[in-house]
Amino acid sequence: MEESKENYLETILLLKRKKAYVRSVDVAEAMGFSKPSISRAMGILKEVGYVTIEPDGNIQLTESGRQRAESVYERHRLITDFLVETVGADPAIAEQDACKIEHIISPEVFAGIKAYLRK
Repeated sequence: MEESKENYLETILLLKRKKAYVRSVDVAEAMGFSKPSISRAMGILKEVGYVTIEPDGNIQLTESGRQRAESVYERHRLITDFLVETVGADPAIAEQDACKIEHIISPEVFAGIKAYLRK
């Protein structure tokens, strides 16, 4: 569930950047999952303290949820950039691969990629 939790958090973060009010149906639409699957996932994220769900259904990231989501999104963006700029990967393929790599990359390797891209 760790990878899927990160994907949900990243999706909520990106939706929140577009609009302040995010509901389970928005997450379901963005991720292509059923609303019952999203409701189950939101329950899990709520249990571990990553989200709160307001009575009107608005999903809010907690501070720890926001930090985790920001971290995943940063890995996603920088790995995508790295694959496009250094490997010459097609941007669409780099985006897909980054989505997989962002969950398993070690902190040391990611730090190296960040340092390389800063040059």
